[in-house]
Amino acid sequence: MATNVSKPAGGGTGRARRSEWRLVAYFTLHGLGFVGSTLLMTWGLFFLFFLALGGFSFDGFIHQLNNLTSRYVVADAARTGAFLNMFAIAHMILSAAIITFRRDRILPERKSERECHHG
Repeated sequence: MATNVSKPAGGGTGRARRSEWRLVAYFTLHGLGFVGSTLLMTWGLFFLFFLALGGFSFDGFIHQLNNLTSRYVVADAARTGAFLNMFAIAHMILSAAIITFRRDRILPERKSERECHHG
């Protein structure tokens, strides 16, 4: 018996089936959610840093932000570039630390086939 080589295995027409696209969309949305939540956590750590510098008070927090922005606005191009490099490096280090702590959440949870949840 000969096999028909013109059709791909699985009986498909060469295009991804609907369930495969759903799977791709699921993993893409999960990955984007992971990246987005990591970004928000990193910004939250920067917020916590300035809040701690301000003595955990709203007035101190606003004073520290005013101090940072006033120095940034009057800085020359070299100093602004150095600040941006320092901020980018700190952001990468914090992001790497958060990703390390959340490494279990990179892939979605996989339920075993034997688990049955009936309501």
